[in-house]
Amino acid sequence: ACVLIYRIFVLQIVEGEKYLDSFQLMIQKEKAIEATRGCIYDRNGNILAYNELANSVTIEDVYKSGRGRNAEINATLERLIRIIEDNGDEIEHNFHITLNDNGTDYVFDVEGNQLLRFLADVYGRSRVSELKYDEKNKTARAVIDDLCVNFGIGGSQEVDGEQTFVPGLHMTKEHILEMVTIRYNMNANSYQKYIDTTVATGVSEQTVADVMENSDVLPGVSIAESTARVYVDAVYFSHVIGYTGRVSESELSELTVRDASYDRNDIVGKSGIEMSCEDILRGRKGSETLFVDTTGQVLDVSGIVEPVAGGDVYLTIDKDLQEACYHILERNLAGILLSRIKNLREYTNQVGSGSDIIIPIQDVYYALFNNHVIDIAHLSDESATETEAAIYALHEQKLEQVLGALEQELTGQDTAYQNLSKEMQVYESTIVSRLYADGILDSSRVDREDATYLAWTRDETISLSAFLHYCIAKDWVDVTNLKLDNQYADSEEIYSQLIGTLLGTLRTDASFGIKLYKYLIQADAISGRQICNLLLEQGKVTLSDEEQQLWAAAGESAYNFILNRISALDITPAQLALDPCTASMVVTDVNNGDVLALVSYPGYDNNRMANGVDSKYYASLRADLSNPLLNYATMQRTAPGSTYKMVTATAGLMEGVIDTEARITCLGVYDKINHGPRCWIYPGAHGSLNVTGGIRNSCNYFFFDLGYRMSIGADNAFHSEIGLEKLRKYADLYGLTEKSGIEITEYDPIVSDMDAVRSAIGQGTNSYTTVGLARYVTAVANSGVCYELTLIDRTTDSNGHLLEDNHARIRNTIDMDSSYWNAIHRGMRQVVEDKSYYSDLSVKVAGKTGTAQESASRGNHSLFVCYAPYENPEIAIATRIAFGYTSSYAAQLTRDAVEYYFGLRDESEITEGTAIQLQGGAANAD
Repeated sequence: ACVLIYRIFVLQIVEGEKYLDSFQLMIQKEKAIEATRGCIYDRNGNILAYNELANSVTIEDVYKSGRGRNAEINATLERLIRIIEDNGDEIEHNFHITLNDNGTDYVFDVEGNQLLRFLADVYGRSRVSELKYDEKNKTARAVIDDLCVNFGIGGSQEVDGEQTFVPGLHMTKEHILEMVTIRYNMNANSYQKYIDTTVATGVSEQTVADVMENSDVLPGVSIAESTARVYVDAVYFSHVIGYTGRVSESELSELTVRDASYDRNDIVGKSGIEMSCEDILRGRKGSETLFVDTTGQVLDVSGIVEPVAGGDVYLTIDKDLQEACYHILERNLAGILLSRIKNLREYTNQVGSGSDIIIPIQDVYYALFNNHVIDIAHLSDESATETEAAIYALHEQKLEQVLGALEQELTGQDTAYQNLSKEMQVYESTIVSRLYADGILDSSRVDREDATYLAWTRDETISLSAFLHYCIAKDWVDVTNLKLDNQYADSEEIYSQLIGTLLGTLRTDASFGIKLYKYLIQADAISGRQICNLLLEQGKVTLSDEEQQLWAAAGESAYNFILNRISALDITPAQLALDPCTASMVVTDVNNGDVLALVSYPGYDNNRMANGVDSKYYASLRADLSNPLLNYATMQRTAPGSTYKMVTATAGLMEGVIDTEARITCLGVYDKINHGPRCWIYPGAHGSLNVTGGIRNSCNYFFFDLGYRMSIGADNAFHSEIGLEKLRKYADLYGLTEKSGIEITEYDPIVSDMDAVRSAIGQGTNSYTTVGLARYVTAVANSGVCYELTLIDRTTDSNGHLLEDNHARIRNTIDMDSSYWNAIHRGMRQVVEDKSYYSDLSVKVAGKTGTAQESASRGNHSLFVCYAPYENPEIAIATRIAFGYTSSYAAQLTRDAVEYYFGLRDESEITEGTAIQLQGGAANAD
């Protein structure tokens, strides 16, 4: 009894206050347990995306508020970042500021409304409309500086006799960005301290060991078991599958509307199927009840509810077909490049035809610098080779010469733009672009109707100096972006500061520096052989022993060296980013609307975009001139050219302006309207044709006349808007007025709203994606069933039980007389019969070529749509080679896909090996 009385006395009297405080300070919280994300498969059950167990480094905010908090957190992060990076792992980057391609400055990776939303989040505004003027116009560098000040990232330095805090003092830009990213994410979680902030994902066992060993000096840091998303054969499927990443604030605000369980640490689908099937793939979170004290320390855990794994998605895509089509695109693009590259210094297009353009070898040499195939940064490295050092020295000498010439021009010489050399014109145009980009020239203030502005931009009759002086006088220059000593500076002081700022900026401007290589190459200051040696020394290409001996003995020219590397695909079309470097192909099942392949070239490695974005890789993708992040199958629109003529044929037949026997006589020039357009065969003519012959010969005159006839009103006069409305009606029946129905991001089509006569041959303002053309030709092939195309075959739960057996929905049907369909199909079959490169196929193909000109200085877009077999269609294909010169190339490329699908040739012959040499097609016949 005495013992019990004594124990009660201790508990209630001696330690009673402590236990009461603990009880009162114990706070109940609910913490989510992440669910395993579902997998993605192709139509045959081949896995395309799955999860691997991984270790993540996290940090919990266990730091007390008050003086010294920032210093304590930053010291911990300094140690942690050093451990992670010393072991070859990377800090997770999920911040909308990155470094530019040469690491010299900060840049935003979003723009427009996304950028404003990001800035609102940074500056604590609940709505974009609440942003202050200066916050809306912050540069990426200014945002970083502001956050460094907020988080105490930097140090004190004496300035004018006083100690001043300097953001990021004695730190590299990359390290500053890492620190800011982690602190920003921790701050966003500050309202729920018990939720960890992820610092790095998928780290090595050595990092795990080092973090645990140093746990005593890393408060709040721990290792968490997680999963990493893995994509199989990523480059081929990147645009279809997309990737996952940490949810952004703008995404979170949208996702929580439909599911309140989302929080800002969640991994979500960022693009492609990962995004569109987010609700299926993510699963259902579990939960656990935490008891924490006021500092966020966990005291007890109970009430665990296990999470439910996400469902699996099976695509309609055939993995092998998708990969084969990708290789076909790349090999054929390389073949087109080889046919266009000539051993010339320069080429000027005198003809004006986009099918006749050639590529001088000097442009290829420059492309290796311009698209960062050559590692320019390594030229100045301590470990640079003799060749690298020599080229770097030439570049620096050239830079000083150019900056000197520009300073002389801007401060005294005053030459009108039109009288400058082409090289100097490039430099001065770059300067003006940079002034706009940096906000020094305020585009909102510039009067584009002003006579002096037009004299600079249109007439080119004044000098850059005169233009800039005028901009200052008109208050088009935002002087707040210049570091002026005197806020009341006169115009000459402002101009002097402007020039000083400009020249200083150009000295470190990577994009400006790259331009210098073009003129060094053109002047033979840098030789082709030096460039080839750079490729070898930097490991960008490799040679067999025999090839290496030949090169070392100077038995091969630099020109042939480059051609051989392109042929071997050691240097790819995407790397060169010369026309053509991009292409797309979509293959559909004619009978059910399934998409069997949706290929965009070039692709990218979405493994490096998931599980914490590889910021350097992402920056390289954004800087890549071939724009691999763009899905060319769904997000590139061009005129359809003559592939549109089946729409016009349908309209002409259904509207009764012709029948299958009616004939139109091609005269070469269409003279029924003013400034009549010409048929492609002009000065020849096709003569008398029916609708089948019109399609077979792709006779522009024939379809001009259909457009004209459909534009005749009740008054027997020509009204273009009447014809346009009729063309739109039949374009709609083929699905060309709406997106195709696929479950990933796709651009809306543009239906022509001008010039019915030219619109009838796919010109006007007609502009469609490749997948849109695929839906159209699918409807042609099956005689009128227009599907809402689909990429989703079925979905299952994590145990394999069917959730949904998906099918493409029929959008509409085209009820047209079978004789009309037969006439159109015969014309398409005859198009292919006239192609010698299809003559030996055992499967009959029907198709239509198309050529679309976008720029006189670049190759025409090359298009081909087709279906096979002709007698009983199974598949339809739409192919586009952007700036691919002639439609013949797209048709030949598509032949390889047909051969692969029907097993007409050994698979390895189609998908493996070197560039494919193509037959030269007629320049205009499409």
